[in-house]
Amino acid sequence: MVIASTIPRMRLSSLTARLLLSAGAWSVLVLVLTGLLLSSLFRSAVERAFDDRLDVFVKSLIAELNVADDGSLTISRDLPEPRFNFPLSGWYWEIVVAGESDTSPISSPSLLDQRLDTTASANLGNEATRTDYLVGPDGESLRVLVRQIRFSAREAPLVFTVAGNAGDIDTAARDFNEALFLSLTILGLGLIIAAFLQVRYGLSPVRALRQSVAEIRAGRQKRLTGDYPSEISPLAEEVNLLLDTNEEVIERARTHVGNLAHALKTPLSVLRNEAESLKGPFADKVDEQVYIMREQVDRHLERARIAARANVLGASTDVPPVLSSIVHALEKINSDREIAAEVNCPPSAKFRGEKQDLEEMVGNLLDNAFKWARSKINVEVAVLLNGDGTAALSISIEDDGPGLNEEERSAAIQRGRRLDESKPGSGLGLSIVTDIASMYKGSFELNDARLGGLRAILRLPALS
Repeated sequence: MVIASTIPRMRLSSLTARLLLSAGAWSVLVLVLTGLLLSSLFRSAVERAFDDRLDVFVKSLIAELNVADDGSLTISRDLPEPRFNFPLSGWYWEIVVAGESDTSPISSPSLLDQRLDTTASANLGNEATRTDYLVGPDGESLRVLVRQIRFSAREAPLVFTVAGNAGDIDTAARDFNEALFLSLTILGLGLIIAAFLQVRYGLSPVRALRQSVAEIRAGRQKRLTGDYPSEISPLAEEVNLLLDTNEEVIERARTHVGNLAHALKTPLSVLRNEAESLKGPFADKVDEQVYIMREQVDRHLERARIAARANVLGASTDVPPVLSSIVHALEKINSDREIAAEVNCPPSAKFRGEKQDLEEMVGNLLDNAFKWARSKINVEVAVLLNGDGTAALSISIEDDGPGLNEEERSAAIQRGRRLDESKPGSGLGLSIVTDIASMYKGSFELNDARLGGLRAILRLPALS
């Protein structure tokens, strides 16, 4: 109960929960066993002290007993305990002749005409003294001490029995158990709190390591930094080595992609030049296929470059400067058309990726908007939250141009498709945006704009 309330929202699969549960379970087990042991030892100590007191009364009876020549027994003086004189007080003494149950015993006034049931202790054998519990005349629980003494003036030994109210033992044990339970409960709570603080302090380097990794993924730092304990320091070093290796592999991939591009483009250019110098259907077919091959090479090399950049850990880009520079450049290029571009972007918006990729996506979309807009373009940027709690960057670009219907929108994002040959371009822009967005696990779609034209919505990972 205590452990569960201490960590109500903690997953059992976490290290903190495991350490707290193991420490709490072990602490509870030890405290319970300790409590049982201490309770048992205390009760045994109380019983021994009670028995010692009863033994003192037995010795007093022996000292005050007078045995006449005819064998009659008398007590010269009462015991120094008033409760032996109160009727049915729970404190009694009795002297009987061993083996003669019919003989009237000498007993304390508190017994009245009752007798103690000492049949279980009647035959002591070689054991001269015995302690036991029995039910008293008034139904109370008694602690009794029985001692058998043989006097020289009598042939039969005498059995001395002194009984005290066992409720005194139970009361002392109960008071001790209540104090013990309270003390052990406070101690248990203290141990749980200490274990919680110890676990929190002990696992703080792990949390710092996790935060550093998150900072690397977010692009705020390149390597793990800080001092870590000797148990975690090797892990941090290995992660840094892994980051270095990842960067080297990506750089080699970029180099190989560039080399492959040059290696393929040169022979393709030679083939195309040779085909152009010839005439006829064969030359036209060669030129056509060379063009297709070159387009495919460019497409897949570009996808390889994008994939390499998208997997770089720690890359981040400020969005406002990129939008500002692209809009400013396109306004200059289209200065004769008097197109007003309005940009609304939070100053803190950041794209979790390479600047070159953001420039290529936004540049293609804005270039397309400037081509078709009549007089106005709106750019809206917002940072949203995905269902898994991660941040997403939403970039919406809309114009007041003629727009596209649903079929034309689907065709517009296909590679090489140009819906209007009167406008300059290769027809690759929107398909490149789709490719780059998918590499970053983002999305791109075209909708109707509120201005009446086309609205392009780009959704990318953001730096939270």
